[in-house]
Amino acid sequence: MKLKTHTLGCKVNQYETEYLREGLQSIGYADAVGGEAADLCIVNTCTVTGEGDSKSRQVIRRMARENPAAKIVVMGCYATRAPDEIKALPGVTEVLTDKRELPDLLGRFGVTDVPTGISGFGSRHRAYVKVQDGCLLRCSFCIIPHVRPQLTSRPMEHIVDEVRRLVDGGYREVVLTGIHLGHYGVDFNRLKPKSEWTRLAHLLVELAELPGDFRVRLSSIEATEVTRELLDVMASYPQRICPHLHISMQSGSDSVLRRMRRRWGSQRFVDRCGMFKERLDRPAITTDIIVGFPGETEQEFRETIEVSREVGFSKIHIFPFSARRGTPAATLPDQLPKPLKQERVHRLAEVEAELRDEYFASLAGMQLKVLVESRMEGDASFVGTSCRYAPVELQTIPDNEGQFVDVTAGDVAEGRILAREAVMHASSACSPI
Repeated sequence: MKLKTHTLGCKVNQYETEYLREGLQSIGYADAVGGEAADLCIVNTCTVTGEGDSKSRQVIRRMARENPAAKIVVMGCYATRAPDEIKALPGVTEVLTDKRELPDLLGRFGVTDVPTGISGFGSRHRAYVKVQDGCLLRCSFCIIPHVRPQLTSRPMEHIVDEVRRLVDGGYREVVLTGIHLGHYGVDFNRLKPKSEWTRLAHLLVELAELPGDFRVRLSSIEATEVTRELLDVMASYPQRICPHLHISMQSGSDSVLRRMRRRWGSQRFVDRCGMFKERLDRPAITTDIIVGFPGETEQEFRETIEVSREVGFSKIHIFPFSARRGTPAATLPDQLPKPLKQERVHRLAEVEAELRDEYFASLAGMQLKVLVESRMEGDASFVGTSCRYAPVELQTIPDNEGQFVDVTAGDVAEGRILAREAVMHASSACSPI
């Protein structure tokens, strides 16, 4: 039996596809390769933007065309939001509208020993581990709380066992991910006294204590969840936890943040980033910013640039505002024209490149632990990702791929740090020398 999968969207989606893939492989399914037709196709969809919906439909139609005898199962946020639209597409035999039913789906296909997690992540050198699902926030631009509203945290013992399997399987970086990662444990805590609450920081301690040569990285987190408790754990395990946080800002303008229905103003965001930088040595801070939100004035856009400079982001994921049907922001007045949004995207990208290079230059002379990931196209050099999420170019031997090397950070060129020296990984620390 042959299987094809296609995933659109976030790290959580990628994890959930891998979970199904492993379960189906346990009863004899194998990946279709080359031009092989599949017996079963799974499409994991995204609905963050209208473009995500469109791409999802395109993939489903292509799967039906190329695999005419296959059953096509569609899941993901678009499937949850518009199941009838999905059912009307060619070849679709089942639409899964609730990700909590993934074990039941495996059972319907004949998996009797339903897994509690994954053991691998394809050919990647880092593995994503979903620890939480659901979001209760109501940001005016976001559709996700409407399609993933139930807060659900995975049992800590399942996560610890899963990470142990991944490390034993050779994965050197584990990225903890969720729809609202900082709310890990909230559903556990509702009926407990505060002294017995389970938080993300507690999970990190359990993972950091596992044996093996690996590191843990956190994916996106909200500024209010950058707590002293979390930072204390990160500082206590520099050999395990990457000194990097992706803290979603969206805008640096207080008036825009209010229209976005975010939970804090720009100063609180700056203060939390400052607390992070005080607690750890030269940590990396990356973020998301939406440009051209309805009514955004030139002054409000400049405020975003000013806050970006004040924080000193090492990377900014820049998104021109896209009106999402079903969200309050889609009906706000003063929708900005596309050329103006693109012009502001370009200006912010220039600032991002400047801030990135400044941060990378600040690491000169520091020892960085780099996960070697791939050979550079047309070059003998390799590129990897450092503990501080900076891409690093280095000369090394091919059998180092997928392993750690210790490098001394040198010059910055073309958005990468050039390794001044590199040796096979011996120590676990990611610290100055």
